[in-house]
Amino acid sequence: MSSLGAQYIAFEGGEGTGKSTQARVLAERVEGLVSFEPGATSLGASLRTLVLDPEQATIGARAETLMMAADRAQHLDEVVLPALAAGRHVVSDRSAYSSLAYQGGGRELGIDEVQTVNDWALGGRWPDAVVLLQLPREEARRRLDRRLDRLEQETEAFHQRVDDTFRLLAARDRQRWHTVPAGGSIEAVAAAVWDAVGHRFQP
Repeated sequence: MSSLGAQYIAFEGGEGTGKSTQARVLAERVEGLVSFEPGATSLGASLRTLVLDPEQATIGARAETLMMAADRAQHLDEVVLPALAAGRHVVSDRSAYSSLAYQGGGRELGIDEVQTVNDWALGGRWPDAVVLLQLPREEARRRLDRRLDRLEQETEAFHQRVDDTFRLLAARDRQRWHTVPAGGSIEAVAAAVWDAVGHRFQP
């Protein structure tokens, strides 16, 4: 167990950057719980289906923000907080910071406004550390070999705003955020991730 206590670590970044893989690798290394947003709870799975369904083209930006915030609140209450209370690390593929990037930046609702909504939804409990996986858009697109969901189908301008917002968030809070290039092998990226956050799990 780390002297810092059980840690809540989130992986962030655009589509196709390897977040789920690296979250799983880190969770296995620290014997923690791996999870994801949106959709890790029963409520969240329903919300995920609605928000990411390509046929749901009429969802407004504010409605989308509130639905995502509801997922994040339920995930925190049902998954994250109980694990942390039991002394177990939690490693999540995405967190409320994705809302700041996708709805605040991508949908242009404003980072601060979306942060206020999510801060209330989380009761102020944000991840202890964030690993931002960065990959050029061209390479990230090549990795997406499946049917794209509603957000993945958005314009390049949208995804550029998302990427720009992630970089801005990382620059604003360098103690919490750690940027890792994601273009190498799984093992190489995992080693870089450990170099960035491994100290949090040292006795």
